[in-house]
Amino acid sequence: MKANPLNQPVADTAPQPSSTPPLFGSMLMGGFECAAHRLRNGRRLDVAAATGHVRRAAEDYRLLHAHGMTAARDGLRWHCIERRPGHYDWSELLTMLRGARDSGITIVWDLLHHGVPDDIDPFSAEFVDRFANFARHAARVIASESDAAPLFTPVNEIGIWAFAGGETAGLTPFAFGRGAELKRQLVRAALAATAEVRAIDSRARIACAEPLIHVFPATDDAEAEDRAAGYNQVQHEVLDMLLGLQAPELGGHADAVDIIGWNHYHDNQWIDGGPSVPPGDWRHRPLHQLLIEAAGRHGKPCYIAETGCEGAFRPYWLRYVANEVRQAQAHGVALGGICHYPVISHLGWDDDRPCANGLFDGHDPEGPRSIYAPLAAEIAEQVREFAQSG
Repeated sequence: MKANPLNQPVADTAPQPSSTPPLFGSMLMGGFECAAHRLRNGRRLDVAAATGHVRRAAEDYRLLHAHGMTAARDGLRWHCIERRPGHYDWSELLTMLRGARDSGITIVWDLLHHGVPDDIDPFSAEFVDRFANFARHAARVIASESDAAPLFTPVNEIGIWAFAGGETAGLTPFAFGRGAELKRQLVRAALAATAEVRAIDSRARIACAEPLIHVFPATDDAEAEDRAAGYNQVQHEVLDMLLGLQAPELGGHADAVDIIGWNHYHDNQWIDGGPSVPPGDWRHRPLHQLLIEAAGRHGKPCYIAETGCEGAFRPYWLRYVANEVRQAQAHGVALGGICHYPVISHLGWDDDRPCANGLFDGHDPEGPRSIYAPLAAEIAEQVREFAQSG
């Protein structure tokens, strides 16, 4: 590696053509937002229900396939499946499983996407045990509907959840100053769930979905640089815990994660305490550099588990990410997917504003799935380009 003028490491080898195969069937994927947590006002956010995806999953999977995407991220709504401790209603999941199978869509299933049943305290020992039981029963249902090796993300964005839920009271369980404690608890839960699903089906592949960021120092003094470097390092803490490289008492081990998922949006680079640093800003670090560095830490297959933006910039952002992925692949990164997230436009988490961030519209759960044509055209182009390079 060598340093660039901003003193950031970059690869010094010339890129080579790559034929990295898709991890899940297609390089382009669609992500169905399934966040289902309580808001500060007590209302439960349930995006999959609000967009109508819960009832229209088969239709949505067919739409995805029609646009050349045969893989997706989707999730289980634990709070609806286990309304009473130990009693499960799998009817909704069975409908989704059969819709995906009939549509030819491979799903990476989120077992927990921020939303827990109301009677569980995430800081309690009961939380880990209940979630592990839920994961075991879910894996059994999924195995009963398909002969394919299942794919799971046990807990989505542990790092973000620990910060927002344990430090700033922005998510369940709405705590302050307990982020490190919550992070360890979520890691325990993810590891326990992983053990349970593998006990049901040893072929199960486990993915994670953690943010890929870069923080720039606010000033050029040593203290500011150390602070920014600390933020850049802590983003890897969850994965290191899961893999047993940090806090081994939690039970992490080298096989706990098979596939590393990175969530990266246009505002995932920022100045410490200041504004974001988007592409086009002279300080912005190209995504392929971040991917090369992150992938080099553990040497496992990886993919972009979430990426996207709002408004007219949607197709241009996808083009940027796809080009950066190809550059990372050419430098030897085993990067096998790009998940546009979310694939259905939905209402804002906190203000119910219409977010124009998907390929098709879900602001009216009963209305037509109107397609955003510029993004559809870019997806078609990227599907062709990846097919040709493969």
